[in-house]
Amino acid sequence: MSKKVIFIGGLVFLASLSRLLPHPPNFTAVASIGLFAGALLGSRLLKVLIPFIAMFITDLFINNVVYADYQDGFAFFTEGFVFIYFPILLITLFGNKLVQRLNIKNIVVGSVLSSAIFFLISNFGVWVSGTTYPISAEGFIACYTAAIPFFANTLIGTLFFSGVIFGAYQLAEKHAPSLVKA
Repeated sequence: MSKKVIFIGGLVFLASLSRLLPHPPNFTAVASIGLFAGALLGSRLLKVLIPFIAMFITDLFINNVVYADYQDGFAFFTEGFVFIYFPILLITLFGNKLVQRLNIKNIVVGSVLSSAIFFLISNFGVWVSGTTYPISAEGFIACYTAAIPFFANTLIGTLFFSGVIFGAYQLAEKHAPSLVKA
């Protein structure tokens, strides 16, 4: 495994730890790690595996420590996890299209689109579960309307964490190029 892959994987894992720190709802690096890995890793398999492994490790802690009282025994995944992992999959697979060149404009646009993808799919999962909102047009509208404040946090968090991890990568390119060489 190249130094570049290890460095990118390390940044993804560190960013994923934001989920374990106290934070406003949805202010995490979830979309950012997919965007970052998708934009910078060449291998389609690594683009997906690295963010998924980071998410899975943090999910294990969240599911079995933070929310242990709400689980019936050990939980690898929570209900609706598909609606969290699927948008990350899409973001990673299209990350190189969302951020075609590393510059601020492309990272901002990629972050906004990644946030929108995550918002649309994850809230569809909330609606389609039928546990909070009725499976009807009114329930669909109510679900997305109630989620709007969370989208602001998702967007701000994605912009923030994308700035941090893409910025760390660019600093390494400039000051420690041996870390990011393939």
